Amino acid sequence: MAQKTLFENIKNQPLASRLRPESLDEFAGQTHLLGEGKVLRRLIENDNISSMIFWGPPGVGKTTLASIIAKKTHSVFIDFSAVTSGIKEIKAVMQEAEENRTLGGKTIVFVDEIHRFNKAQQDAFLPFVEKGSIILIGATTENPSFEVNSALLSRCKVFVLQPLSEEDIVKLLNRAITDERGFGGQKIKFEPEILLMIARFANGDARNALSTLEMVILNSDINKREEITVTKEVLEQCISKKSLIYDKNGEEHYNIISALHKSMRNSDPDAAVYWLARMLEAGEDPLYIARRVTRFASEDVGLADPHALSVAVAAYQACHFIGMPECSVHLTQAVIYMSMAPKSNAMDVAYMTAKTDAIKQIAEPVPLVIRNAPTKLMKELNYGKGYQYAHDTEEKLTNMQCLPDSLAGREYYKPTEQGLEAKYKVKLQQIKDWKKAHKQNG
Repeated sequence: MAQKTLFENIKNQPLASRLRPESLDEFAGQTHLLGEGKVLRRLIENDNISSMIFWGPPGVGKTTLASIIAKKTHSVFIDFSAVTSGIKEIKAVMQEAEENRTLGGKTIVFVDEIHRFNKAQQDAFLPFVEKGSIILIGATTENPSFEVNSALLSRCKVFVLQPLSEEDIVKLLNRAITDERGFGGQKIKFEPEILLMIARFANGDARNALSTLEMVILNSDINKREEITVTKEVLEQCISKKSLIYDKNGEEHYNIISALHKSMRNSDPDAAVYWLARMLEAGEDPLYIARRVTRFASEDVGLADPHALSVAVAAYQACHFIGMPECSVHLTQAVIYMSMAPKSNAMDVAYMTAKTDAIKQIAEPVPLVIRNAPTKLMKELNYGKGYQYAHDTEEKLTNMQCLPDSLAGREYYKPTEQGLEAKYKVKLQQIKDWKKAHKQNG
């Protein structure tokens, strides 16, 4: 069980600890939970906390929220660590909490990294949560559905915390520079975009951002006027990364994703992997890249290799499951696969051509023969009259017209000779020839 002292020298603490928010107004990010009128903010401000789990990646404020609750609540607040606390410690604290409850008091138990507790340790909390002896607040970076006992989880509200946006982190870094608990009072000069570069490198992790800022400032030069000048060169040395020219929301972002897409389209795996690396090493969200690769799988490969879509979706799932840096290899596999796959844009052409007709003739009625007829009135109006059920025929084909009269005979899908699509082209022509031959029989 963690114990804190009021006599610790705050200046000896890391910047992230010194700048830990003391109120919800200082808290960065999570506006979907802590914005004005949002449920979690109301629970904290009204001291009406129930057992809950904070689930989110590192550095997004899980422990900080628990600290704010500790300051706001009229309860005994106990901080547990799953790394250092065993069943013996849990039972001792639970006994104290039970005694406090009999005296009309409340006890909040915060368990950091609750996913590290085994089943027996988690079970030790359960009866006291059920009786209301304690209010349990757990923090985890892992999916609680898999890492927290179902009985315990069912008694807790799960709040999902998101990675901080670049804007949130830049605001936090500016506060660190001006706040007396940070570098307030010191003369610090930055080259343009330094804070944004740190925010991108942090990838949604506030603690990482503050640690990087602290390292950069402490390693920057001080002149005779006691001015600290932070440069890109110092930042690059501190993060051991080259500051790639890349703006995730600007022109270069679109230039490089375009370069990746066109390199894959041009069947150039070497160029495609290079542009992939440029994006990932500059801090691009791997899920964004995976989404673009998934689009490519149908837009530029399509039925020339139907397996391409499965590869792209699997890469997306892998990125979601393990994240960076490990998922870089999955994206590499997908990007090289797309580069080497036979190419066909027939899917994109088919949809865009049909889209044009759909917009121009948005009110075109559905042919009666393929309308649904669930009511007697609809049947009397000839809905579904003459419908031919393809499965009842030997060829599994009918000559029934499914397009509106004004579009009869219109062709949208025009398969190429690439890859497997060449087979589909032959099959489609056979279908059209059969329908043409049997047209008079309809």
